[in-house]
Amino acid sequence: MNITLALMGLSLYLLLWEKLPAWGTWFNRLIAHLPRPLAYLYEAWRCPYCFGFWIALALHVLTGIQTIPALHNAPQALGIGGDVLFWFLDALASATLIMLGKLGLSALAVPAIKGHQLTQEFKKARSVQAAAEQ
Repeated sequence: MNITLALMGLSLYLLLWEKLPAWGTWFNRLIAHLPRPLAYLYEAWRCPYCFGFWIALALHVLTGIQTIPALHNAPQALGIGGDVLFWFLDALASATLIMLGKLGLSALAVPAIKGHQLTQEFKKARSVQAAAEQ
């Protein structure tokens, strides 16, 4: 199994739905000025599985990379339909990995944020205590 497509897809997902909207107003204005069908797609593809499927297909076409190498060559008997079927199956596998990656990052984020907040509170309390002692 090759996780390259899933990692690229997860990175794009995080960039488009979690980072760019928070990096100022320019991206949100850009989304607001998109034609209605494109703005709808942006909102509809917020699901990491849905986005993962489509981005895996696009990345496969652009890079030739597959998640499951066994799906590289469809049997000749299936013709062009076999290639399309195998791309579809590979994109489903990639989408599953992208969704699992997003869920894993979300699960790790809560304890990490809580730990960071507690560390900051501890440092602040120590600095206040040090200032009071002087």
